[in-house]
Amino acid sequence: MKPQKLPCPSSSLTFSLTSKLFARIRPLLALSARAAPVLISPTLNSRTYTTVDNMAPAVANGSIEPSGTSSRGSQSSKMHSKVVIIGSGPAGHTAAIYLARANLNPVLFEGFMANGFAAGGQLTTTTDVENFPGFPSGVLGPELMDKFRAQSLRFGTRIITETVSKIDLSRRPFRYWREYQEDAEPETADSIILATGASAKRLGLRGEQTYWQSGISACAVCDGAVPIFRNKPLAVIGGGDSAAEEATYLTKYGSQVYVLVRRGELRASKIMAKRLLSNAKIPHALTPPKTVLWNTVAVECQGDGDLLNNLRVKNTLTGQESDLPVKGLFYAIGHEPATALVRDQLQTDADGYIITVPGTTQTSVRGVFAAGDVQDKRYRQAITSAGSGCMAALEVEKLIAEEEELGEE
Repeated sequence: MKPQKLPCPSSSLTFSLTSKLFARIRPLLALSARAAPVLISPTLNSRTYTTVDNMAPAVANGSIEPSGTSSRGSQSSKMHSKVVIIGSGPAGHTAAIYLARANLNPVLFEGFMANGFAAGGQLTTTTDVENFPGFPSGVLGPELMDKFRAQSLRFGTRIITETVSKIDLSRRPFRYWREYQEDAEPETADSIILATGASAKRLGLRGEQTYWQSGISACAVCDGAVPIFRNKPLAVIGGGDSAAEEATYLTKYGSQVYVLVRRGELRASKIMAKRLLSNAKIPHALTPPKTVLWNTVAVECQGDGDLLNNLRVKNTLTGQESDLPVKGLFYAIGHEPATALVRDQLQTDADGYIITVPGTTQTSVRGVFAAGDVQDKRYRQAITSAGSGCMAALEVEKLIAEEEELGEE
């Protein structure tokens, strides 16, 4: 989950409205400002591709070993790069900064509304980010990503505002195609960093779009401490471990926390369910007030046009609808990793997240690395994504150096 902060009501009305308006129109501005591909950096220097010893794939005790490739392909006459980064969130740009400073001339595809997000990823849809180090007064999500981007450019990253829609990881150099150019000659890269992220699953409720990031969030850790939620009634939707964890966390800030469970029981593990039901601010169904709402679903998000103040809910057994006056709604129904591009070529888990060698960003294919939320289903924070982007860059740098040494022997 990314830090997604909402406007603070203690701020002036002008600042609050301006911040909210900026956050909502920013993706539109990005569309017009970046309609054409942005190609900024020195021309890439190609190098002769060097084969390395194959590594047999192995899966044991939950770990993986990267596999080699059985054949060597040719470099693209269109564009060949030492390293290509796909994704433009904190992970992608951090990797780009490190690689550019190492004189590896990275190419970063930031995407054109890829996965429904403007270049910069999920943070472009947020307002105040208060937990990213270096910004004691907080920073707007879009502003933070603009700073990431500017720093990448400063060191020579070549940023292309297009989406990679097809990729072939069967041999090196790897081949990839841009959107709408799938039938053209592919471009090639010796190594690839996947930093395509993940997006929170939504329910598509009436009013959801209006109050998203204006009372509705998918990250309790990111947004729970925001002033508009403090000492206010809050609601969490979900019945698994994530919902139990998020609801328990929110009791630090909310006056009361409701948990909407679609069924008559929790899917959460016994220990998480016990922790949830024993919390004083989340009494179970046998004690008043009844805040674990069994067999209950949300049907509409309501508010004053600016912030959420009510949730319309329905009992799945009786069909009866009622109002639940809450000031905040948190989704805990899972995330969808953006791995469709490579899901049939890399080892992924049951939820589609890319599996990496423990302690590294190396995937099941040698030369392909994964950083950020695309391989992190636990933390999902901007700062952890940036950290894994750094790891990926250092590992790419090491791989390229080793292969170049082998080629000179």
